[in-house]
Amino acid sequence: MPKISPTEEAALNSGTICFDRELFSGDPSTKLLLDKYSAKLSAEEQSFIDNEVEVLCEMLDSHQIDEDQNLSPEVWKYIRENKFMGLVIPKAYGGLGFSGHGHAKIVQKIAGRNGAGAVSVMVPNSLGPGELLYHHGTPEQKDYYLPRLAHGIDIPCFGLTGAASGSDAASMRDEGVVCMQDGVLGMRVNFSKRYITLAPVATCVGLAFRLRDPEKLLTAGQEGITVALLPTEANQFAPNGLPGFVTGPRHNPLGAAFMNGTVVGKDVFIPMTCVIGGEKQAGLGWKMLMECLGEGRGISLPAGGVAQAKVACLGVGGYARVRKQFKVPIAAMEGVQEKLANIGQITYQVVAATELFGAILADKEKPPVISAIMKLQCTEKGRIATNEAMDIVGGAGISKGPANFVAQAYTGVPIAITVEGANTLTRSMMIYGQGLTRSHPHLLSLVQAIQRGDDMPTFNKELTNIIKHAFTNLGRSVSRGLSVQLQPKSAGIAKYYEANLSRLAANFAFCADVGLTMGGGIKTAEFISGRYADILSNLYMGYACLWFYEQNKHVKGIDKVLELAMADICKATQEAFFGLFSNFPIPLMGPVMRVFTFPRGREYHDASDKLRRQVSNLITTPTEVRALLTDNVFVSKNPNDRINQIVRALPLAHQADLYLAACRKEKRQPTAAEKEVIDQAEALREQIIQVDVFPMLAGKDHRAEHMKPTWKVEPVQGSKAEAAH
Repeated sequence: MPKISPTEEAALNSGTICFDRELFSGDPSTKLLLDKYSAKLSAEEQSFIDNEVEVLCEMLDSHQIDEDQNLSPEVWKYIRENKFMGLVIPKAYGGLGFSGHGHAKIVQKIAGRNGAGAVSVMVPNSLGPGELLYHHGTPEQKDYYLPRLAHGIDIPCFGLTGAASGSDAASMRDEGVVCMQDGVLGMRVNFSKRYITLAPVATCVGLAFRLRDPEKLLTAGQEGITVALLPTEANQFAPNGLPGFVTGPRHNPLGAAFMNGTVVGKDVFIPMTCVIGGEKQAGLGWKMLMECLGEGRGISLPAGGVAQAKVACLGVGGYARVRKQFKVPIAAMEGVQEKLANIGQITYQVVAATELFGAILADKEKPPVISAIMKLQCTEKGRIATNEAMDIVGGAGISKGPANFVAQAYTGVPIAITVEGANTLTRSMMIYGQGLTRSHPHLLSLVQAIQRGDDMPTFNKELTNIIKHAFTNLGRSVSRGLSVQLQPKSAGIAKYYEANLSRLAANFAFCADVGLTMGGGIKTAEFISGRYADILSNLYMGYACLWFYEQNKHVKGIDKVLELAMADICKATQEAFFGLFSNFPIPLMGPVMRVFTFPRGREYHDASDKLRRQVSNLITTPTEVRALLTDNVFVSKNPNDRINQIVRALPLAHQADLYLAACRKEKRQPTAAEKEVIDQAEALREQIIQVDVFPMLAGKDHRAEHMKPTWKVEPVQGSKAEAAH
């Protein structure tokens, strides 16, 4: 087995394991989740969402923000004055002291309104240096910076990504050399960072670089990756400023308006007082980053994916009921219903996943593996929901302007997929690569024994435990594969799918142990590790769906959405298994795994058209399910706002269609009261189907002189025309 590098070791030792270990054990349960985890906002958090967040969202004009490529000065002022940048900073330092769950809910609501606004809030709270300062900073650093960050006096960013070290951040070329300057111990650093969100407006920059100490000047700390906090102006930690340090210029991420740019330094002398935690924390930066930034990966961008799905559910679900073609709402057309049903079940999945993750964080967990699952699953499903939404709204989706409520999410999808760990990397390396070693009940101890080289008792013990673990889950796979045949759907959809998830979890645990026969080769076999990651992440999503259902089963119709979501999850998990069986690199092992886990072949299939129609109807009519899945979505009070119009129109359109159907059936004219509702619905329908037009784009007359032809066409003679025919 290849030796574990210091950076890998830091990642493996960071954060905590929780439900991910239960999945690797092969014996998870919904009861365990229900007994241990619950997600509730505090009264302060709820009040902030209902008041300050509501005000901020009303101030965000997405079209104008895109035109200006910036938030308005009023918005920046409001964000800073109301401590949006200090959501998670403790109250002792002037912050709001909110939970991870509260942070996620706040960002989610803002993201549903405007992406640039959400990014400007999420970065200081999940990716900025505040968390690092709080856990590792010196008392002087915390006392100075944390109140300034909380009150928006300082705007932070974090410089990690370099030109040669994108996903491979541990290989960064940015380098500092310990030296003395004018009697001050510090570092001479050269760095070039890109894709740094908030860099163009930041007043303090967290910087990661590789530190060398050739003259052995350090009295504490060590060589290695180091994190420093660089002010853009002179302060008590950098009394002479930092000549050679420049933030900006700005990138243009697909036209999105959030601030993103470069951080560059040439021969910058950085006093040792700028290192977060001081000299003793020099060289320990990678461990600090792994401990503090993993949680944010599960909050910030997943919140955006959830917002995309919820807005699609609210806006497009309503639009499909209001919009008519061929004299019927497009929500009645089966091609559209298929897409609406997909939006509905996707929204259910990501809402369930994020609620469970919030509950896990509330239990003081910092789960890096589940954070990675959240990042992958929520952004990918947000992408699917947004694509389905674009297809449904059609021309209204591709016409930019204030009335278009899906275009911004559509253009922002690739950004969410790429940043904070590209999804390709997250899937192939982080979820399973880290999850297998960290979350398996016995593997980490075995690996550590191998690395020590002389601990045969531990090696033998854990190897025996792994073999026993494999055979235990082999037995579970066989027995549960038989028992699910005796679990009818009529006994309850939740019980039915929990039995199936329990069987799939045992299958996964057994196959994961078989995968250990690949040794260290599994680290680079990303086709294989990616399929294992798909299975693991789908299992988490499935149990989240069941956990969420148990807390909301009083909601009429939710069982239908659960059934569709679980059918999707089980089939996707099955296909990942069969991809594993067909491509496992060790001869005969793939067929052996298939025989013991899926002896009857493929057992999970697409949900019925009837079920999809039912779910579609649940999100396109005023139902409890629609209300649950679109909770915490901002709806402007402006009557000209398109989402506002759709929300107002939906119940009217639904009622009007019922009146019209009754009139046709009874062969009569509408009553006065019925006609009033019908007329109101039609008036709103007419407003909603309009799209934005502009007199001349960019103020240019497109019928300019150069558009006139400079050639002439001779008239065709009759005889020639006849000959041509």
